[in-house]
Amino acid sequence: MNKKVIRLAVCALLFALSVSAEAQQPTKVPRIGYLTASSLSVLTDRTDAFRQGLRELGYIEGKNIVIEWRSTEEKADRLPAFAAELVRLKVDVIVTSGPIPTRPAKEATSTIPIVMTFDDDPVGNGFVASLARPGGNITGLSSLRAEISGKQLELLKEIVPRLSRVAVFGTSTRQGSARAYKETELAAKAFGVKLQYVDVLSPKDVEGAFRAAGKARADAVLVIVAGFVGNSQRKAIVELAVKSRLPAIYSNAEYVNAGGLTAPS
Repeated sequence: MNKKVIRLAVCALLFALSVSAEAQQPTKVPRIGYLTASSLSVLTDRTDAFRQGLRELGYIEGKNIVIEWRSTEEKADRLPAFAAELVRLKVDVIVTSGPIPTRPAKEATSTIPIVMTFDDDPVGNGFVASLARPGGNITGLSSLRAEISGKQLELLKEIVPRLSRVAVFGTSTRQGSARAYKETELAAKAFGVKLQYVDVLSPKDVEGAFRAAGKARADAVLVIVAGFVGNSQRKAIVELAVKSRLPAIYSNAEYVNAGGLTAPS
C-alpha cells in the first residue's frame, strides 16, 4: 500500500474526526483507535505513512492527537474484545487495517465513524451500501485487487513467455479472493494457461502451498493471499519462491520491498 493510498485514508479519517468533533469541547485532543489483526511490526510502512500523513496535515501523535494502537498479533478471535475496548475508550474514530478488523468494529458500534484503510469488496462484505453512497458510519478506501488479478497473470506471461501452468495462492475465506480468482480464470483462458488454486488459510499453510506448486510442476506462482496471513508471511513467501526457483508475481508492492520479483502496484 503506497503513501498516496495511505494519505487518502488520512483525508477520510480527518473528515470523520471533523464530524465527530462538532459536539466536542474545543480543548479536547482527538483520539484515534487503530485496529488490526496483524502485528504492527509487519505494518511499519503503513503505520509510518499514516503518521506522516497526519503530520503533514498538522496532527502530531502525542501532541495534538492520540492514537490507541490495538493489534491482536494474528489472533483474529481477539478482535471483538479490542473493538469493544476502543468503544469504551470513546475514541472519536476507528481506523481498520482491512476487512478482517472492520467487521468486529462494525459490530461494536454504529455511531463512532469507522475508516477502512482498504477493503477488496466493501459492498459484498456488507460494510457499505454502495461505493458512491456508503451510508452508515463506515467509509474509507476500496482496492481494485480483484480486478487487477487478470493483469497480474498477463504480466507473468510476459516474464515467462512459455508459461503454461500457474499456482494461485489465495485465501478462500476472503470474499475478495474468490472474485480475484474468477478474474484470473478469465485471463488464463485467454492466454491458454492452466491454473492450480492453493488455499492458504494460515501461516502454517505457506510451505505446503509451495510443495503443492512443485508437485503440480507449476511454472510460476501468482499470490493473492490477503489479510494478516499475507502480512505476517510476506517475507517467508518471498524467500520460499526464491528457494523453489519459481517466478512469482504478488498482490502489492510491499512484497517487492521484501525482495519479491514483481507486483502490479
